Amino acid sequence: MARHPELLIPASSLEVLKTAVIFGADAVYIGGEAFGLRAKAKNFSMEDMKEGIAFAHEHDVKVYVTANILAHNDDLEGVREYFEELKEIKPDALIIADPGVFDIAKEVCPEIERHISTQANNTNYGTYNFWYRQGASRVVTARELSMEEIREIRAHIPDELEIETFVHGAMCISYSGRCLLSNYFTGRDANHGACTHPCRWKYSVVEETRPGEYMPVYENERGTYIFNSKDLCMIEHIPDLLESGIDSLKIEGRMKTALYVATVARTYRKAIDDYQKDPALYEKNMPWYLEQISNCTYRQFTTGFFYGKPDETTQIYDSNTYVKEYTYLGIINEEKEGLYQIEQRNKFSVGETIEIMKPDGENTETKVLKIVTEEGEEQESAPHPKQVLYIGLDQKAEKYDILRRQE
Repeated sequence: MARHPELLIPASSLEVLKTAVIFGADAVYIGGEAFGLRAKAKNFSMEDMKEGIAFAHEHDVKVYVTANILAHNDDLEGVREYFEELKEIKPDALIIADPGVFDIAKEVCPEIERHISTQANNTNYGTYNFWYRQGASRVVTARELSMEEIREIRAHIPDELEIETFVHGAMCISYSGRCLLSNYFTGRDANHGACTHPCRWKYSVVEETRPGEYMPVYENERGTYIFNSKDLCMIEHIPDLLESGIDSLKIEGRMKTALYVATVARTYRKAIDDYQKDPALYEKNMPWYLEQISNCTYRQFTTGFFYGKPDETTQIYDSNTYVKEYTYLGIINEEKEGLYQIEQRNKFSVGETIEIMKPDGENTETKVLKIVTEEGEEQESAPHPKQVLYIGLDQKAEKYDILRRQE
């Protein structure tokens, strides 16, 4: 049975949250400054979180806050205080992995829904039913599950218990994201939110009687990446996802830019809507989705475990360095006397042709006619990241449109 799917988009900052909302998210998940699994993401202060939740709710979009660390004793008191603060700003759900943390949420803010993180290794319907009895309203599938296993879970759990599944983004080589590599190499615990991504590093083999002699494990022109998985991408399999009984299609990427988030949100939004309107329209527009999704900074793509265990053709670990097609220049903020205010992210110059990326799927080429500083001084280029500028374009742009440049 097809259920109405939620498109769940990650956000690393207030700017990215607003972008996700405008570019098609039904819900956004964010991390606060504590107890989430992305310590290196910018994350949200309480003030930003409050503003973000208000903005999302104005647009009928939900906000979920991650609190999915595997807690140690000295975390628990802080978790309690944190949940007391969150109680006041009313996110729609908390994403939790640890039973101790779950119990605190149940006690402190029972009115906020509790979702069980993929970090809790949710691989069978017995686990789903266990969490349902504890009061969870949603469980996120383990990354290792096939479509067939997800369908079986749906058949064995209450109708109102929701299933959330990752459908796009980086894959972790460890079991449901629980990794010890980072802790071992750098003393920074991935299960505490401080992952240094050693699975993306370059490795060689050293034979112990020949110190200093580095032998490649497998070498290509960019080096050796034995742990580095392809990125998950299920844009070509929306029908299977919708028919499997999944309630929420989750995009990975709480450390990604607004351009990445806008691109992925917009593409999946259109694919889901097209398929629900008319499956033939979805098939017809497939080249557009694939072209758009390949505009992100991405590794090669895989369908992960959805269609059985990945073999070398679907989840290989070599040569998966990033491909980059577009550079993110900024987001349109407001229009003032014919000029658009942006906070510049990468260098661009007067006379350059760039692109306006719109939430409805349109991409419009435009020429940069003028760049003016806040002080009113004209300049030929914009070399300083985060500088607030007013720019003249030869095409119309709207608030929240994204400016990008093809490389």
